[in-house]
Amino acid sequence: MTSPNAYVTLVTNADYAMGATALARSLKVTRTTADIVVLHTGGVTDADLEPLNTLGCRLVPVEHLPLSDAFNERHARGKLHAAAPFTKGRKPLFHSPLDNFCKLRLWELTEYTTCVFIDADAIVLRNIDRLFAYPEFSAAPNVYESLADFHRMNSGVFVAKPSKETFSAMLERLDQPEILWKRTDQTFLQAFFPEWHGLPVYFNMLQYVWFTMPALWDWNSISILHYQYEKPWETDHPKAESLRPLIDLWQAFHTGKDVPDISAMANPKGAA
Repeated sequence: MTSPNAYVTLVTNADYAMGATALARSLKVTRTTADIVVLHTGGVTDADLEPLNTLGCRLVPVEHLPLSDAFNERHARGKLHAAAPFTKGRKPLFHSPLDNFCKLRLWELTEYTTCVFIDADAIVLRNIDRLFAYPEFSAAPNVYESLADFHRMNSGVFVAKPSKETFSAMLERLDQPEILWKRTDQTFLQAFFPEWHGLPVYFNMLQYVWFTMPALWDWNSISILHYQYEKPWETDHPKAESLRPLIDLWQAFHTGKDVPDISAMANPKGAA
C-alpha cells in the first residue's frame, strides 16, 4: 500500500486475468498515483496472475461471500439466466454470476480511504484520479441502447468508501429469503444505494454505444471504455467486425505495444 486511494478490480478466472492486465496497463499509462488492487478468487492460478504482479499490482485473495445454499442455487448461471435472460448481447461461457458478488469485498479494504472499482473488462483512456474526490456511491448510468437506460446504474465503475459496517450491512441485506438479484451485484448495489450519485456516461462508456448510439461517442471525452457482453479477447466474437476499432484498441493495451493516440482516433459514423 503506497496511497490512501486505490483502483480495484476483480479477477475470477484466466479470461478476466487477461482483461485485468489490459486494465492495469491502461491505468499505468495515465500516470495514476493510486494503488492498483486485484481481488482474485480461487479460480485464478499464479500463472494467470503473474503479468499483474509484474505490473506492480497489489494482489488480494478473496473468498466467495458466506451466502446460503438457497441463494447460491437461485443465482447459479443456468437458473439466473433462465429467470432473467440477457436479450441484447451474449454473456461468454466463462461468466459465472455468483462470482460477481465478490466485488463487494472491496468494502473490506479499510486501509484505503476511497476506492474506484473498475470491471476487468474495461480500459482507462485518460487520468481519472479526480474520481477519488467523488462521494459514495457514485456510478454511471447503464446506457448502451437508448436514453431510457439513464435510470439504471451500471456497476462496472463506481466510487466507494471501504467500511466494515457497510460490508456487514450489505451481507445482511443481500441474502434474504426468495430474493433474486437478477443482474447480481448491479441490481443489489442500486437497491442498497438508491440515492446513487450519477457520473457522466463517459466514465463508463459501454461498447455497444459505438453502433447503437454513435452520436453519443466522442473519443476526446471518454475516460473509461467498458466491453460489456462479448469480450475483446474472445476468438468467436459475434460482433467482432462491428466493434473492430474497439477490439484493436484493447489488444494494444493488453500487449502494451503500439497504443494509439486516443485523440486522433476516428469516431463512429453518425457521431455528432
